[in-house]
Amino acid sequence: MMPTPRAATPLVPDADEAHQWLTDELSKPEYQAAQPTAFDLAMQAIRDWFAGLLAGATGVPGPVLTLIVVLVVAALLVVAFLVFGLPRLRRGRAASVPLFDDGDLRDLTALRRAAAAAAAVADWPLAIEERFRAIVRGLVDRDLVQVHPGTTARGFADAATRQFPEQAAELRAAAAGFEGVRYLGRPGDAAEYERTTALETRLAQTRSAEAIATGAAIDGGVR
Repeated sequence: MMPTPRAATPLVPDADEAHQWLTDELSKPEYQAAQPTAFDLAMQAIRDWFAGLLAGATGVPGPVLTLIVVLVVAALLVVAFLVFGLPRLRRGRAASVPLFDDGDLRDLTALRRAAAAAAAVADWPLAIEERFRAIVRGLVDRDLVQVHPGTTARGFADAATRQFPEQAAELRAAAAGFEGVRYLGRPGDAAEYERTTALETRLAQTRSAEAIATGAAIDGGVR
């Protein structure tokens, strides 16, 4: 008589083996790919937050709630781009704008450094010229004034006056000083350099008329 094969003995793991088997199984790529991403978790958290806000209202269908969340997130992304991204784009564009007719592409830091270096050796014509260029570059970087190769110092001063009307006299004096030392051979002096430097500092710390008007419009809209 042929021996009857014995039935396969079921393999029953102990607790440690079962835990290890489960860990090995879940570590397979197909399980890892199904895990929610950080974006998924963030969207779910935002959706839950909005659901909590609307919990007391009449029933809101799930698709409608999801649409609201997507629209709000999209609006936040647009605001973040305008607040943080646009200034960087403006700075990148401004850095490629040459000042006056000599194609000066130096940035604000380089111009300030050049002005200070010239002042340190009492080269007042160069110090005044470089400091005025720093004024121009600063306002161009802030997208408050546009310049092109044909822009004159006085043309710049007139444009800047529209943004800083309270500095009109100082801007025109600084422009005249720039033209005097650059084109007319005037020697300039330490006092004129200090006035130009003070103007540059003041403009850098002052809100433009455009910014003030925009802030007032936003405040009025909120009310």
